[in-house]
Amino acid sequence: MTERMHAPAHRSHRHHHWRRDVVELAALFCAVAVADGIANLVVHGPSGPVMLVASAVALLVTAAFHTWWARRHSHAPPPASTAPTHTGAAGPAATPAASTPDDGPSATASLWRMRTTVRDEPGSLAALCSALAGQAVDILTLQTHPLPEGGTVDEFLLRAPQQLPPADLARAVSGAGGRDTWIERADAHDLVDTPTRLLGLATRTALDTAELPLALRRLLGRCTIHSIPATNLSGRPNVDADTPVEGVLEATVMRLRDPSGGALTVERPHLPFTPTEFARARALVELDARLGPRIPRSQDVLTLPEGNDLTVRRADQADLPAARAMHDRCSERTLGLRYHGPVADADRYLDHLLSPRFGRTLAVTTASGRLVALGHLLWDGDETEVALLIEDDWQRRGIGSELLRRLVAMAVEAGCASVYAVTHSSNTGMVAAMRGLGLPLDYLVEEGTLVITARLDSAAVGSRLPYGRPGTGRPGQRQQADSER
Repeated sequence: MTERMHAPAHRSHRHHHWRRDVVELAALFCAVAVADGIANLVVHGPSGPVMLVASAVALLVTAAFHTWWARRHSHAPPPASTAPTHTGAAGPAATPAASTPDDGPSATASLWRMRTTVRDEPGSLAALCSALAGQAVDILTLQTHPLPEGGTVDEFLLRAPQQLPPADLARAVSGAGGRDTWIERADAHDLVDTPTRLLGLATRTALDTAELPLALRRLLGRCTIHSIPATNLSGRPNVDADTPVEGVLEATVMRLRDPSGGALTVERPHLPFTPTEFARARALVELDARLGPRIPRSQDVLTLPEGNDLTVRRADQADLPAARAMHDRCSERTLGLRYHGPVADADRYLDHLLSPRFGRTLAVTTASGRLVALGHLLWDGDETEVALLIEDDWQRRGIGSELLRRLVAMAVEAGCASVYAVTHSSNTGMVAAMRGLGLPLDYLVEEGTLVITARLDSAAVGSRLPYGRPGTGRPGQRQQADSER
């Protein structure tokens, strides 16, 4: 069909004027005369053959270079000016840099987690996907969360061009009908599909009752979890812990009844929870309730420089009598450095410190079963605290340093960015133990109280710290962590 359409145009050029033929013949004769003159000049000159050979070599080199150049640029990506652009209703067209050549999905791409709300009607998701395709964005995973009042929250894992700013991505989504859009960076761990991730969290929760708060955090993303005990330190019922069995969902706050007593409060200020997320969280809590208290019973042997063998294991509320007995053997100075408060109130902290819901505790016992040291990994809102208490007769033997290394290993596995310890500025033992970690440290001194923060790097820490289970911790009031090394 194309050939027929262009055939008359070809026939129209067959009738040439005779003057054009004369001009072409004259040009040909002139070219032959010039070539003959140059050939005679070169051949009869003093270096004629050499010049001919050099000319031939130069022509061959030029031809080879042209061939290489043509092949190299035949596979080059199209110039930026020809890249597709997309104009959204909420903003200008995307710049050409937003679309990158497909020369490797991971070399010039970024991973993003995005959540947006769309209308619950046919074609809304298709319009959103078309807008993402217009920005050269690849959809890796998609979850839908229906809302009771209508509409759907769509959660995406996206691979976008590295040059595409998140603001442009948000404008494209808004132009396609998305609202309340939330975008944050993702990593390779987010590539695991949702059912597999849920099964993994359920397995960890089933093996260790202390895993529930951490599993909720990994399930719900960036959030703050508070464990509220059923009673306060004075033994009176805690009003904030009064939560119905079915739980409460209020936009950005989720309240769940803790199977071990009290309540779990989950807060995510900038991103409301969906009913689907609430149902998943309740399922994990119900699993924990059905399985009852459980803690891994593995233990390690710690050999001191003088040859004594001690046992390091996980502790729970069953160790409460032994911990109180150790309190009785500790001096007032040791308890004061540990708790930074009245020594008489020290025993009141033990009940929830030893609860797996508020953190992970490591206990050090002698061959006879006597408890001589405790190490705690505690949540303090979004931060993580380490705390040590070592009986006076067992201080300065390296027990504190070993416990601290194991607690930091737990924090690394739990994905913590840093841990901090609160001590007195005169406590050189704790300061030396923190320095012995070999990690970057930040110091903050306020009225004689020293806060030492260790910044964790999982790649650097994991190779030199012993294995430890991940830890959760105590929210709310900052627990003062201290001890002799």
